[in-house]
Amino acid sequence: MEPQLLLAFLVYLAILLSIGLLAHKRSTTASDFILGNRSLNFWVTALSAHASDMSSWLFMAYPMLIFSKGLSFAWVAIGLISGMWVNWHFVAPRLRRITEEQGSFTLSSFFESSVGDQGGKIRVLAAALSVLFLTHYLSAGLISMGLLFESLFHLNYYAGISIASAVVLAYTMYGGFVTVAWTDFFQGVFLLLMIVMVPLFATVTVGGFDTVIDAARIKHTYLSIFSDSIFENVEPILMGLAWGIGYLGMPHVLTKFMGIRDSNEMYKSKYVGITWQILALLAATFVGLSGISLFPEGLVNDELIFVEMVQSLFPTFIVGFILCGVIAATISTMDSQILVVSSVLSEDFYKKSWNKEASSEDELRFTRMAVLGVTLLALSIALKRDTSIADKVLYSWTGLGSSFGPLVLACLFCKRITSTAAISGMLVGSGMAMIWPHIEYIGSVNVPSMIVAFSCGLITILALSALTKRQVEDTKKPS
Repeated sequence: MEPQLLLAFLVYLAILLSIGLLAHKRSTTASDFILGNRSLNFWVTALSAHASDMSSWLFMAYPMLIFSKGLSFAWVAIGLISGMWVNWHFVAPRLRRITEEQGSFTLSSFFESSVGDQGGKIRVLAAALSVLFLTHYLSAGLISMGLLFESLFHLNYYAGISIASAVVLAYTMYGGFVTVAWTDFFQGVFLLLMIVMVPLFATVTVGGFDTVIDAARIKHTYLSIFSDSIFENVEPILMGLAWGIGYLGMPHVLTKFMGIRDSNEMYKSKYVGITWQILALLAATFVGLSGISLFPEGLVNDELIFVEMVQSLFPTFIVGFILCGVIAATISTMDSQILVVSSVLSEDFYKKSWNKEASSEDELRFTRMAVLGVTLLALSIALKRDTSIADKVLYSWTGLGSSFGPLVLACLFCKRITSTAAISGMLVGSGMAMIWPHIEYIGSVNVPSMIVAFSCGLITILALSALTKRQVEDTKKPS
């Protein structure tokens, strides 16, 4: 192991733990721990929301798609930017205002209050789906950390994911929402600087932008987001749409909207966040393109393109410092997801089902124990190392987006959503997310799972709400 690499990592780790220790003083109640008492400014809200979204996918999975398959996969970036803009503009302000009026701290309790479910079925189902898909999402982050530590420090994969788990666990358990938000803010700034700098340096090193384009043409890489055939444009556009609408159901992003201090400042967060996202995804696209000229023979593992690029271009200490950007992207997603799942277990199971007389201190203690349990569960999934990072992220993204996205829209913009419709919509959406990958095609077009599952879930909610509402009205009519 290179001492300079280790030094860079330890410096970065010390910064994160320092933020955690400082923020720990502010989390004295469960409300503070779960949602930071809704105290974030618009800068922190914007960057923490976007940093918690991107994960190692930004450095590893997405550049791999551009590197191996060409610019047609830039539709993924276009879809993500469009989807997040819709989220900021239409969903975020309403969600912040309504959840404060309800006193809701989690997405599950927001659904329960919006629908008026007295039996707790919606809350339990939403919480269970959150745990299922977010722990798989967490395992993708751990896998990427294991691969990074293998490549960077020549550590055993299992040692790598164990170290990553311990780092995230340390400051998330003691600091809570405020710690997560402020570390995500710091990491959002840091990872943006790193991912912008590297492809610029790589392009200059290989001889300029023209050299990058020539290398891509020699490799017959597709350099346009549009195909010559209108029909061939359908699949990549659907793929971009699928990624974009997923934002509507991401609990670890939506809870950041709920934590802003003033909903009237949401528009400021929107512009800061979207600017950050455009720059980050544009830079990640150029990582993939410049990698074609830097590695004309390809790589053993295309998901390590950013890591290999940095190691080939920079001296050892700088390599360690830059690759902390990958660590930043991964940790900023993992900590938010761990906090969401532990909050769900505490707020929606422990407080409302298991121990209704629990004090705030009891709930805070349970939440911290849940952080430990969730981390260990994700670690056990990552130990299997059975699928790629891209596949795990796509599965989790589709599951969360199709389970919760339709119901978020319905609760915010429709009146009289019934509990039967809400439960059925979540079941249909999550079920189709699991089933559709085994079908994939409508005719000869490969339709992403998200589009099918999201559409089925939304139609189910609206149709059953209208039907069950009419049935209730009919029973009230005098005979």
